[in-house]
Amino acid sequence: MPPSDSSTYYRKGFGLKAEVQDTLAADYTGRLVDLLRARAFTLDAGPVTIRLAREFGFCYGVERAVEYAYQTRAKFPDRRISLAGEIIHNPHVNTKLRDMGIVFLSRGETGFDYAHVRADDVVILPAFGVTIADFETLREIGCVVVDTTCGSVLNVWKRVEHYAKDGFTSLIHGKYYHEETRATASQVERYPGGTYLVVRDLAQARDVCEYIEGKGLSREAFLEKYRAQASPQFDPAVHLRRIGVANQTTMLARESLAIGEEVGRAMARARGEEYRAANFRTFDTICSATQDRQDAVNELLREPLDVMLVLGGYNSSNTISLAALCAERVPTFHVADATCVDPARGAIRHLPPGEREEVETEGWLAATGPVRVGLTAGASTPNNKIGEVVARVLATRGVDPASIR
Repeated sequence: MPPSDSSTYYRKGFGLKAEVQDTLAADYTGRLVDLLRARAFTLDAGPVTIRLAREFGFCYGVERAVEYAYQTRAKFPDRRISLAGEIIHNPHVNTKLRDMGIVFLSRGETGFDYAHVRADDVVILPAFGVTIADFETLREIGCVVVDTTCGSVLNVWKRVEHYAKDGFTSLIHGKYYHEETRATASQVERYPGGTYLVVRDLAQARDVCEYIEGKGLSREAFLEKYRAQASPQFDPAVHLRRIGVANQTTMLARESLAIGEEVGRAMARARGEEYRAANFRTFDTICSATQDRQDAVNELLREPLDVMLVLGGYNSSNTISLAALCAERVPTFHVADATCVDPARGAIRHLPPGEREEVETEGWLAATGPVRVGLTAGASTPNNKIGEVVARVLATRGVDPASIR
């Protein structure tokens, strides 16, 4: 990682918050969301009651990343500015940055394509962070680097780095292809022999548990199944003897905790409690914003709701986790933005939990009688986009959003 005092490395912005604040407010503030907040997160409009979870939308880390991107454009109005991937997983925010002339770098199997980046360019690092290899490439180029990596992600990096230093394999609960998980896994490279294995869910973690206990997949079958999710030198026969659990910060918190518990118990059953105490570590590294949004949704789900809307990008991990929670209790519709809600036809386009393809459902909202709609949004979703969804929900039942005062 470049030193924080480098003349080409910036992690704390440029002191231009006041200069970009009005633009940010104009781009992302939502009137209907302000009304919901002012009215105890409840909006009663004729037959429709909308209940908003008390923690929703932009978190501090996302706000910071977006603000720093705006500050960067203000600081370097005449320089070519590139962004390593997406700043966050929200298409509207990323479109705004493209409209500001920021070029999005594509990512291949070995990292981002910096072929056209020059020493007098500026490169913004996203909230997810980038890999050690990306940092090294940018250092060699010598360009200005603006690092918006979320502090919660940095905390996980430190944990994984300590695991590697002490000879533990990092077992990471996450999506191995996700930008954050790739960046986190790369931290083991700081120490020779550092290893990692990424597990997507509890089912994959149970493969690990069974292997530790000498049952389930053979060594060869385990390697075949998890090769893409592990460090190149990973060998389950060697590297599942000392394990430290970490996670992508936006995963479902209860599943991350359950994975740690099950792996720890498997090690105790296989080699005894004393061995487990010396050779197993686990810490809850779900970020506070992710946890707060999941807690707020669980609280809202205690109320009687007819449907639940979850707003956020379909590639947003924290939004997917929120939708999975809601779907356990009430009919749930994960929508990317307001265009998914069609008031004229009474239809909605949405991504069902666990699926990869968007579907359309007609009659998703009762056509007559009172209806209670729960609403939340992932940490990458700005207030104006939440307000647009509220407006379309109201219009579906014939309520003019402009009449809400």
